[in-house]
Amino acid sequence: MDQMSDQNDRRIPVTELDIPLDRDVFLRTLIRELSGVLEDVVGLEEASGFISIVGQNIGNQMDLDYKEALGVSRLTRAQVADVLVDLKARIRGDFYIIEQNDQRIVLGNRACPFAEKVIGRPSMCMMTSNVFGIIASQSLGYAKVSLEETIARGDAGCRVVVHLQPDVTSEAASGHEYFRS
Repeated sequence: MDQMSDQNDRRIPVTELDIPLDRDVFLRTLIRELSGVLEDVVGLEEASGFISIVGQNIGNQMDLDYKEALGVSRLTRAQVADVLVDLKARIRGDFYIIEQNDQRIVLGNRACPFAEKVIGRPSMCMMTSNVFGIIASQSLGYAKVSLEETIARGDAGCRVVVHLQPDVTSEAASGHEYFRS
């Protein structure tokens, strides 16, 4: 062996290197890059559509999980609001209820579950829209989710309005509609 090889052998073992990588960081980065490729290749609207399908599937499963755990076939409005906050807390989001009534649930958020990986990737917000919309609509019959502010678009936090009634206010709001299946 030459002298350079001997020096390389005395370095810190790779397993002891300070590399910011674990399963969470890897999966968040994977989703960020996947959404970025989709946005670049098919455009933001189509990328959001693909991510919506994933969000719908996850929303259906979470809806069933919460209903089973609570022993109910449908959630009340108050339970829907609590579930939306709880599920985000379980995945390291920091959602909280700003307001809730029979017409809408308004949520704020200080921390995205995707953390910094969501910045500049608004299509990733379709996960929130679909999960919230599916859970609300399956129990309450209807939901329209409006992502008024998002960390992904550069806002300091998120403001998400889940409209629970098809009315003039929900019709005027931008967002996606969900209906009980």
